[in-house]
Amino acid sequence: MILFQNAKIFDGNKIISSDSVLVENNIIREIGKNIKANKIELKINVNKNFLMPGLIDAHFHANTPNYDFYSSDRYPKNYIAFHAQNILSDTLKRGFTTVRDAGGGDIGIKMALNERLFKGPRFFYPGKAITQTGGHGDMRNSEYLETCGCAYDGNITQVVDGEDDMRRVVREEFRKGANHIKLILTGGVSTNLAPIDMKHFSDAEIRVCVEEADRRNSYVMAHCHTDEGALRCVQLGIRSIEHGSLISSKTATKISKSGNFVVPTLSAGHLIEKNSKQLGLSNQSLQKVKEVNKKRSLAIQNCAKAKVKMGLGSDLHGREYLQSQSRELILRSEHQENIEVLRSATVVNSEILQMKDKIGVIKENAFADLIILNGDPLKNINVFNDTNKNVSFILKDGQIIKNLLT
Repeated sequence: MILFQNAKIFDGNKIISSDSVLVENNIIREIGKNIKANKIELKINVNKNFLMPGLIDAHFHANTPNYDFYSSDRYPKNYIAFHAQNILSDTLKRGFTTVRDAGGGDIGIKMALNERLFKGPRFFYPGKAITQTGGHGDMRNSEYLETCGCAYDGNITQVVDGEDDMRRVVREEFRKGANHIKLILTGGVSTNLAPIDMKHFSDAEIRVCVEEADRRNSYVMAHCHTDEGALRCVQLGIRSIEHGSLISSKTATKISKSGNFVVPTLSAGHLIEKNSKQLGLSNQSLQKVKEVNKKRSLAIQNCAKAKVKMGLGSDLHGREYLQSQSRELILRSEHQENIEVLRSATVVNSEILQMKDKIGVIKENAFADLIILNGDPLKNINVFNDTNKNVSFILKDGQIIKNLLT
């Protein structure tokens, strides 16, 4: 057993009056004051620092080593796996004890993590993201000639056309253990694969995808930048709207009433604009990024005002750029109160992942995923600027990952 004492505790929703947490194996057993228990193996004096649930990144990419998406989608799988191991190990050390993959994550990574072949966060994956022919995610450019008429199938994305093919592919991803399904509904920002306002898939194709996810008591997350796309998500039953960069006030109200989630990804646009030359971005793509970045803030404000349930995701690619993963919290704090940002990264994300009361909370019988911060992010969220220094303790599934306190 591990006993945390003398802590300022944020339970995922609020600061609570208790100052101690008792962990047995991988479960939180008790929360209170002056906790007494037999066989306590380790007592940790938190010294009135900030004890909170482990962070959750709800839009994560384990299988993209860099921003060259065209190459990444065709790299050898073993090469991808080694990169994924490094990316996930680093992520856990930053205090993210859970991630939700947004395309490419598979059973192999999950098995390796479950068997503790390396240390990484809890991992929820969709298999390959689903796009249509000529959509965002179809990595063939216009000069690519396919004589066999085969559908595109890469490491991260796959092309699906038609209701029957959609049903088959979604069932196949669930057969291979997918936790959820990733569908691409609009064009992208950082590539020229498809115009950003291009509507992907027919309503019938989308309904089939949602229906098959419902059969598995699961859900669909959708790459979606436009307001029209977000409205389609609400109308067609897509539960998790990713990016939501152009959501209007009117649509935000409808999302809120539907109970759907939005996962903004500010870090991606911020990083791409700042590093456009290094990433080899075309002038056309850079202008598109700049235009969308200007409008993203308004979309978040619209969602916040409508009380939309907003999760938190970074949408970064590659080990180098994921070093700024925690910046997502800081960027979000420019539009929301710090406590709302922390809720997005913990309790809201746990609900999105269908893990309510199990992760993202400090609560009896929840999994023991905990971090300790040197500093109070409710007062100064910039503590996340340097997670190597300011995240002093990490417990994931009851296993100590980092301890700078003893």
